[in-house]
Amino acid sequence: MNQQKEIKREGKGTAKLFDERSLAADYATLPPLLKQGWRVLDVGCGTGAISKDIAKLVGPTGKVIGIDNTEYFIESGKETYAEIENLELLYADLYTYKPEEKFDLIVSARTLQWLSDPLKAITQLKSWLKPCGILSILDYNHEALEWQPEPPASMRQFYATFLRWRAEAGMDNLMADSLPGLFSEAGLTDIQVLDANETYKAGEPNFKHKAGIWSKVAQSTQMVEEGYISDEDRLQAIEEYNKWIETDAQLMVMKLKEIRGTNK
Repeated sequence: MNQQKEIKREGKGTAKLFDERSLAADYATLPPLLKQGWRVLDVGCGTGAISKDIAKLVGPTGKVIGIDNTEYFIESGKETYAEIENLELLYADLYTYKPEEKFDLIVSARTLQWLSDPLKAITQLKSWLKPCGILSILDYNHEALEWQPEPPASMRQFYATFLRWRAEAGMDNLMADSLPGLFSEAGLTDIQVLDANETYKAGEPNFKHKAGIWSKVAQSTQMVEEGYISDEDRLQAIEEYNKWIETDAQLMVMKLKEIRGTNK
């Protein structure tokens, strides 16, 4: 029972973080592309915070479907964004979902970085596009993360371990820079690359919150349980990194790109 309560508590916390997202702040390159009346699929939509903004821009003649394989996020989003009539949120897995109609645009933000076979995913998404439909993927190059000045050695060690853990689990830490080749391999054309870096500077209202993402990542004990790092080193990384944010941190840049391709 206690474990179930903990899972629910963590789910609520993560859902709240997703709800803080918006199209303008977290997928800023996309709005100029959107057209009234478009049918759009958002893959890995979380609670639908970005999906609901897309729905507003495609208008009442358009439709947005958001899918996510975490049921609690979908349940939360259905409640939070119930008033958005042209938004439908579905608990569904990318590899088993069967859309009733094809889409003018498919988007996916910060999702493919977690997949062990992104080419399979991109090929699947392409099959759901209308002729001349567009696929847009927004994702990171985690190996290009920039801090100024450098954070404590304990956090640099934790971050290096995090990247190794991801790589050994089959995830691509260079996803943003791998995507153009994957798009081409899947048969998409007119491939475009748009820089969408997330830049956070000391003194900005959200700097400590955004820079603190790595403390939140380190709160997970999964890498400890799998033998990648000791719990002592994990806790030291959190403590020293939080102090660095309060005293020395000036800048964090997370390298992010949007890749677009057309189904022709």
